[in-house]
Amino acid sequence: MKKAGTADLPLHHGFVPLWLAERMAKLGRAIVEEILAHKGKNELLSRLSDPFWFQSLGAVMGMDWHSSGITTSVMGALKRSINPNAKEFGLYICGGKGNQSKLAPSQLLKYAESNGLDGNSLVRSSKLSAKVDNTAVQDGFQLYQHHFVVSNEGNWTVIQQGMSNASATARRYHWHAPSLQSFTEEPHTFVYGENRGAILNLTDKQAQPLKQSIMDIASESPVKMLAEIEQVKRLVMPNHHDVRAENIDMKRLGAVLWLAQEKNVANFEELLLLEGLGPRTLQSLALVSEVIHGGPARFKDPARFSFAHGGKDGHPFPVPTKVYDETLATLQNAIYKSKLGRSEQSQAIKALSKIAAGVEDDFVPNGNFDELLAKERADSWKYGGRTVFGKAKSPTSTQLALF
Repeated sequence: MKKAGTADLPLHHGFVPLWLAERMAKLGRAIVEEILAHKGKNELLSRLSDPFWFQSLGAVMGMDWHSSGITTSVMGALKRSINPNAKEFGLYICGGKGNQSKLAPSQLLKYAESNGLDGNSLVRSSKLSAKVDNTAVQDGFQLYQHHFVVSNEGNWTVIQQGMSNASATARRYHWHAPSLQSFTEEPHTFVYGENRGAILNLTDKQAQPLKQSIMDIASESPVKMLAEIEQVKRLVMPNHHDVRAENIDMKRLGAVLWLAQEKNVANFEELLLLEGLGPRTLQSLALVSEVIHGGPARFKDPARFSFAHGGKDGHPFPVPTKVYDETLATLQNAIYKSKLGRSEQSQAIKALSKIAAGVEDDFVPNGNFDELLAKERADSWKYGGRTVFGKAKSPTSTQLALF
């Protein structure tokens, strides 16, 4: 069983504009369909329980790369993509943010009944996961989101988030059914929040004398403070909004940028089917391919995936809507052809991440990160760049205006 780790998400206020929300839902569906086709439902649930992959998914979708809003927006996009296709995908997302979280039990019972599952057991798992993170682990964060993702085979993942008004941060909790041995003894696959010292953690093995059951613990007075559980994974997201070189594995990003140049594409037989795409779309598609096909070790620098479709707040650059739409169209076309038994294009997309990874060993970054950002921002208007503040504009002419 995996032990928990910690990191912080700065609280960001605002909204996801409609033009981005619609694209996020479409890209979410395409990524889900590709993972289901190549790896299956259990692999998708496993990835959702990995905070590094989850953060990378949010970044590649064009959300603010490090904010607490990634949880709300990504789960909202997936819910709009998955639930209408629950029968086809064999997956369903219950609960949500605020009052929507209270609907999880009734939604689970309904889904369980139509799929021959033990609804009471699923509801119990949903309630206990929330009770543990709100009561048994007393870390100063109160839950305000609870998402329960369940398959028609009864496997599940929980993604829920708490807020601390005192520190203006959020903490995300990840659970995964196959990794769960006990609800009351180190149950998480990950806890996402900054280490703030001693907490009362009744899921620690050392707390065994204090817990006969999780419901008893909820009403008991704590008798001692326990050290926060040992970390296996730790992802700390900074407070600064801008993406910096220190947030990214430059060898990995550089390999993707090198691969995206048109003159290099023809060198790879696997990519001939994608040769019609421009270099900027290939850059995005390579990062999306990595989210779909990459292994766990590929997601240690989630900020890198913001170089696919930027961020709605303009960091690292405005969302290139034209590139976003071309990436979507390529993925959707590959999925459609795969369903007809023609998987060549889908395999070509899969090859992108493998080739980029193969380039890394001998790749030496040239250190022009600031120039890369400046170029992306200068060219943003060409790609239909947009943020919550408006559309990117072309540089104004320096010529003297006479009229």
